Parts: sequence; structure tokens; C-alpha cells
Amino acid sequence: MLKTSDIHLRDPFVLPVEAERQYYLYGTAGAHAWTESAAGFDYYTSPDLERWQGPFPAFRPPAGFWADRNFWAPEVHVYRGACYLFASFKAEGVRRGTQILAADGPQGPFVPISDGPVTPREWECLDGTLFVDAPGGPWMVFCHEWVQVGDGEICALRLSDDLASASEEPRLLFRASEAPWAQPISSKGRHGYVTDGPWLHRLASGALIMLWSSFGAGGYTIGQARSASGDISGPWQQLPEPLYAGDGGHCMVFRAFDGGLRLAFHRPNQSPHERPQFVLLRETASSLEIA
Repeated sequence: MLKTSDIHLRDPFVLPVEAERQYYLYGTAGAHAWTESAAGFDYYTSPDLERWQGPFPAFRPPAGFWADRNFWAPEVHVYRGACYLFASFKAEGVRRGTQILAADGPQGPFVPISDGPVTPREWECLDGTLFVDAPGGPWMVFCHEWVQVGDGEICALRLSDDLASASEEPRLLFRASEAPWAQPISSKGRHGYVTDGPWLHRLASGALIMLWSSFGAGGYTIGQARSASGDISGPWQQLPEPLYAGDGGHCMVFRAFDGGLRLAFHRPNQSPHERPQFVLLRETASSLEIA
């Protein structure tokens, strides 16, 4: 049995499975996040977000799989009765992108449902997440990386009903520098604003908000944007103050078995110290707050 503090994981994603009364935890393996090799994705299970079993294999790349590194930020979404894994991948000489994989259940094994990434092949992309609009149409919301565009972007891509492909061109939702709290960074000769880990949440009031991560005065930071129209098209308005500014980020929101909302993110951002964090949230009519 593991404690949460024993799990070296970035970009934690929690899928509560009510039928089992178990939480499934996925994420970027901390030991392999920055190496030029990747084994795949694992998961852990817990009844209480404190005691964990695992890791267990969820995805191992098949022979001939196009990517061999930067296996990042897996998310497992239940959609039309199946489980779909959205994750970022990269190979030498091939741009990073988000591919979608499928399985019958949260344990996998997950298998690719498309030939390579769904994000544009000529773009450097990462951190795709699933959003289903009011009529039931699926979208991928993802980051067009700052390493390519300078001012990192959050974009939306309408998907086919089976999630196997894009059905139209990406739409720009906003750029990182639009957030008043965001600060540029410099890394490996590049200078710009980062966008990471978008996550959409519909408030009880009906308002649509997006949590996303960048860098601010306190290091890695989680901000919020709100859709003025209440749907994916926006326009998106940045809330002036971040949700969390204590060198933690790449978050998602889930409802725990006790009915409360929880924020999952990793903190700190410095390797090899990253660990999953689970924090209680409360809703207002227009945003989320840490309880």
C-alpha cells in the first residue's frame, strides 16, 4: 500500500468509478517525464485518495508505435459507454501531439483509435482534454505550445462522433499573455508565455469556466477563464487572480464519493519532487475557489 506522498507523478488525473467505489489515478511518470524514453502509462487505485495500490499498466506502446518519448498528461474520460485516453506523445523529428486511445474500462489496455495524433501534425501541441457541448458534440481542447508560437495558445478542435479524427480546423480560444497574472519564462534560449493543462468545468449556475496553468509570481500557477457566452466558442475572459499560485498546477476537477469537488494537481513543479495533491473546492456563481 502506497501513500499519496510515495507517488512521483506529474499532471495527475482522477477518475472516480462509483460501481467499484475506487478512484483511478493516472499521470505523467515523474521518472520518465524528461527522458528520451517512455514505457507507457500506469494507473493507481484507492478507496479514499490516501491509500493507493499500483502501479498497474494501462497502456504499453505496440510495435511500430510512432512515439517513443514525452508520454505526458494522460486523461481517461468515459464517453458513450467506453473509456478514452487522451495523451501527449513525441518522437525525434516528429512534432508533439495529442492522440486518443480507447478501452472497455478504466484499467485498459488502451489502444490507439487513430493513425497518430488528432492535433494538427505541423503544430507542437499537448494536453488535450475532452469537452462535450450542450448538443452532445465532442471537442478536444488543447495547448498550441509556446515553444512554437511564443505566446502559448489554448485551442478547441471539434471531433468526429467516434473521437477518431478532427472534423474541422482548430479555433483559437485565447493566449497565455491575456491573463493579468501570467509571466513569461525563458528556457533553452526561448522566451515566451506557457499554456498547460486546460480543464473545463460547468458550474451549477450554468457558467462555463476553464482552469489552465502557466507561470506567475509564485512559480507554476493555476488560473481561471470564463466563457462570456457559456459555450466553448467564448469569448473567454481571464479572471484577474489565479486559483492557485503556490508552484503547483496542471489540474483537473472531479467529484469525490462524499459529493465534494476536488482539485487534483501536482506540486511542486520541480523534478523529482512532484507529488499529486487533492484539495477541496467550492463553487460560486461564476468561479471556483479553494475551500
